[in-house]
Amino acid sequence: MRAVYEPDRMKYRGEEYDCIYISFHDDDNGESFTTTESDGVWYNQVTNQYREKHGIPYQDEIVSLRERYGVSASKMALILGFGTNQYRLYEEGEVPSESNGKMIRSAMNPKVFLDLVRSSRHQLTEKEYVKITTRVEEVIARSDGWHDESFERNRLFLSGRGLANGFAPQSTVRLKNLLLHVLGEMGETFQTKMNKVLFYIDFLSYRERGMAISGLAYQALEFGPVPQRWDRVYSAFDEVEEQLRLVQGQECLSLKAGAEADMSAFSEEELAVIDEVCEKFKDMTSRAISKLSHAERAWKEYVGKEDTIPFREAFSLVGV
Repeated sequence: MRAVYEPDRMKYRGEEYDCIYISFHDDDNGESFTTTESDGVWYNQVTNQYREKHGIPYQDEIVSLRERYGVSASKMALILGFGTNQYRLYEEGEVPSESNGKMIRSAMNPKVFLDLVRSSRHQLTEKEYVKITTRVEEVIARSDGWHDESFERNRLFLSGRGLANGFAPQSTVRLKNLLLHVLGEMGETFQTKMNKVLFYIDFLSYRERGMAISGLAYQALEFGPVPQRWDRVYSAFDEVEEQLRLVQGQECLSLKAGAEADMSAFSEEELAVIDEVCEKFKDMTSRAISKLSHAERAWKEYVGKEDTIPFREAFSLVGV
């Protein structure tokens, strides 16, 4: 079977969005078909663009919001004024309406959510009310730490979450543990090679899932695709050990994991993509992976340009 990637334009909720349609072609009998997975990637490309345009939270944000406050899906629906099972459906991937999406986003502010809880007091038992308000007040008390995380995100992620970064969650904790895991799998790695490995992880993930992993956006520089602010990314974490090494008369920065990675925040599908890329490139030299990346249209079409490499180029990958 041969995978076929075709530019498409899909209408969603009255609006049209560019995407890549994925099908599989049997050259022997001329038949084409899709799979549940390929249809899911096609759908995610479109709905994520819709979420970005209208400011609607992503599925993982909707799940983590409820977990942050320690509230069940049914209670979240009640507090936000949704139908009984509506919040659970949003956690499972249904896209909220624009008004409901904005309500969920406003609830990300713990002070706003606390006010919503107080407005719902008579719809909750006394035990539920005390438990939820206590938890939310604790979140508010920790808000200084949240601002520190927000500052670090802005320092490392030049492009916000959206089409430019493959719609990936942006978390310094996730990014740190991704780096530690990759270095743990591949061993000491030169920075040049690490840049390409991250590129292949994110672009392969977008091709397979409709969403990248690291939260970074990429540019095509002379020696291949690299993450934006790559010079900050590795030095931002004490657990990523850096060392200058002399290679053929030139100083090269090598990276090594200085701690174990905690991959609990990553899904099985994300881990499968990460490990597939690590296994493929583990024994490849920096020079070899750079040469491979130069064969990618993602590099050839955008080298020397200030624009980020669009994630639609994930469907033109030849290296993985």
